[in-house]
Amino acid sequence: MATLTLSARDPATVAADALVLAVAGGRTSPRLLADFLPGPVRSALTSALGLVGATGAVDSFHRIPAVAGVVAKSVAFVGVGKVRGALPTETLRRAAGAATRQLTGAGRAAIALPATDPESLGAVAEGALLGAYSYTRYRSENGTSPASKQPVSSVTVLSPAASGAGARAAAKRARVVAAAVNGTRDLVNTAPVDLYPAAFAEEAVAAVADLPIKATVLDDRRLTRGGYGGILGVGLGSSRPPRLVRLDYSPTDATTHLALVGKGITFDSGGLSIKPAAGMDAMKSDMSGAAAVLHTVVAASRLELPLQVTGWLALAENMPSGTAQRPSDVVTVRGGRTVEVLNTDAEGRLVLADAIVAAGEQDPDVIVDIATLTGAQMVALGNRTSAIMSNDDELRSRVHEVAERVGEQFWPMPLPPELRASMDSRVADIANVGDRYGGMLVAGLFLKEFVPTRGDGPESSPVPWAHLDIAGPAFNTGAAHDYTPSGGTGVGVRTLIGLCEDLAG
Repeated sequence: MATLTLSARDPATVAADALVLAVAGGRTSPRLLADFLPGPVRSALTSALGLVGATGAVDSFHRIPAVAGVVAKSVAFVGVGKVRGALPTETLRRAAGAATRQLTGAGRAAIALPATDPESLGAVAEGALLGAYSYTRYRSENGTSPASKQPVSSVTVLSPAASGAGARAAAKRARVVAAAVNGTRDLVNTAPVDLYPAAFAEEAVAAVADLPIKATVLDDRRLTRGGYGGILGVGLGSSRPPRLVRLDYSPTDATTHLALVGKGITFDSGGLSIKPAAGMDAMKSDMSGAAAVLHTVVAASRLELPLQVTGWLALAENMPSGTAQRPSDVVTVRGGRTVEVLNTDAEGRLVLADAIVAAGEQDPDVIVDIATLTGAQMVALGNRTSAIMSNDDELRSRVHEVAERVGEQFWPMPLPPELRASMDSRVADIANVGDRYGGMLVAGLFLKEFVPTRGDGPESSPVPWAHLDIAGPAFNTGAAHDYTPSGGTGVGVRTLIGLCEDLAG
């Protein structure tokens, strides 16, 4: 990840490979947002805007050799769209990310966007670090692809608010959040031949080795003894058996306990209900939820949040073979409930059911699961907006508000009770699929069945639970944009970290 420094110096005097400035789009001509520069420098740069065809449109990017009066080797213009008043933090985050993403080959970037307080400075820093991401594990030294250019290695955020405790805290948070998102992206981008359940478990143990986090790994034998029939059933077809990883971060000053559950299907072929070949390569991303949970727990520890966080990574590989589970098989989930498996490609809800039950046994105050769960999510909300479902209106609203604050696109969705009957099974307690229409909601209703309750009889109530379906946004099969690369995006991590901060008070 790129290094990050803050500076309150005059941007024109900072040595860098590129000085990044914001350009706003207007009805008549673009406008340079750089009142802090000397008049002659502003005039020369404004003239250059027309020469390079800059419009100020969001995500637009142009780079020119430096003009007289600028020490940096070049000047980069990044568009922020139409501007009315101060720029929103997400606009700043996306602009900084768009700049560093497109500055490949430029080692040092100095970013001078209109950030005049610690919050906006933190957004610029975070966006810049997210945009400077590159996944290079499988690239040889002799690679000739344009994508093999090195990303920005050093980011200096220039702002009059760059000094003081607030700025230092904002920079620390930006580093931690960006490291969590980029770590999640790395796992999602890893080839499934290398990231199978046992390997993922080893990655998780290594990630928390130097932190006050306890890691516990349940292998297939311990899963069998524990009655984790959902995880075991999904993993039957693979030669590489499943795992369940539990991560415990328990600071002494914590008063609230959050359980995070992540779907970790390291490759999803669909099993015997096999998927079409087209697009199956993206199914290495079906472990995005587990990756997000791992790095959220790591971030909570690094931010020293006074919140108990338990992470559950439900890891399995869904493959077709002579030992794979069959449509019409019945599995017994932890806790004793039986599930008729009518479609082996609806496997994520099976591993999550086991993990949600296990999470509930620790009596958390809140349970949140995150999963690339349904293709229906993409039908309903597209490839950039994730879904929130919940058994608690206040929690659903809270997660939505946090997502908006941190700059992630989530949308609240209902859990219509009338859809539950479509999962009635002729032979078991519940079937793993129901109505095709509203399939995202049906999957949420399935998971709701396994959320624990507190108390007995009429006084009992379910533990507040939220389900995040990130199926489309977790893996970008299109072109990169703003701070979002092609491939693994790390979606959900910032929302989960924000929720941790919110619950920690």
